[in-house]
Amino acid sequence: MLQSVGQPRVTGADEELRVLELRAAVSRLRRELAGHPAEFKDRAIAEDELGALGAMAAPGGTPEAARMRRSLLLIVGSIGSVSALASALLGVREAVDLFGDLPRPPR
Repeated sequence: MLQSVGQPRVTGADEELRVLELRAAVSRLRRELAGHPAEFKDRAIAEDELGALGAMAAPGGTPEAARMRRSLLLIVGSIGSVSALASALLGVREAVDLFGDLPRPPR
């Protein structure tokens, strides 16, 4: 695993904790989204991207920081204005943030 400057080295146990946190956050937002009564135009996009995040957090999945951030942006764009989901959405964002900054290309 590449280590960003200023980021602590991640051990296998730390990686597992981050994956578990992501899994729990995705699960919570999926439940809250499923229970939200209003239909909105981009709901399917949010559900698809939550599925992608869930697959990365599943046993045998491979969390990819760039892909997780892309999914997060699509989810925020899809449901960001639904205030009832704000807390669960923040949980997903915080779980994705546990994977640290993306490595920057050399200049």
